[in-house]
Amino acid sequence: MQALHQATLNGLLDAEITHVIANKESAAGLTYARDNNIKTSVVDHQQFDRSEQFDNQLLQTIEAQSPQLVLLAGFMRKLGADFTQHFESRLLNIHPSLLPCYPGLDTHSKVLDNSDQWHGCSVHFVTAELDAGPIIARSVVPTKPDDTAESLAARVLEKEHQLYWRAAQHCLQQSIIWRDGHVEYCGNRLVYPLTLV
Repeated sequence: MQALHQATLNGLLDAEITHVIANKESAAGLTYARDNNIKTSVVDHQQFDRSEQFDNQLLQTIEAQSPQLVLLAGFMRKLGADFTQHFESRLLNIHPSLLPCYPGLDTHSKVLDNSDQWHGCSVHFVTAELDAGPIIARSVVPTKPDDTAESLAARVLEKEHQLYWRAAQHCLQQSIIWRDGHVEYCGNRLVYPLTLV
């Protein structure tokens, strides 16, 4: 989230981050947002009996801002079908793997455990199925013989900080859109994810 905001300040991402929302008051992004005079809200999932109730309150909190694009950044809760369908084509996430490989957690360890030569990150539209929405772009990082999960994660994070704002910019310019179940880039169906970094 900080990298996205810095990209707007540096004129790289032609957007304004108007609202940062977290489901935990302790989220570091809230402190950063407040320090930078960005509106914040907390929608605490523990205050709701059912995930659908949380999703609905989160949806209302987001829609009150009429956003053109909603970017998940470190948001670790699975969102339901009603929520993701409501924001279809406006809801992005970045994931630290070359999707569809390794959805979910512990991606860096899984890459090393399987002796993969390549790792990276992916930006995708969000659906109700975890890390399975249409992929927009990827950035690839080679693994090294002496890598640990921590060293690999650090190199992937550098790519994440560059890839996410670039993919978001394409979506804001509508050079990337999600239509009829597939991604289009400049009016043509995107067969393979873009390499932007």
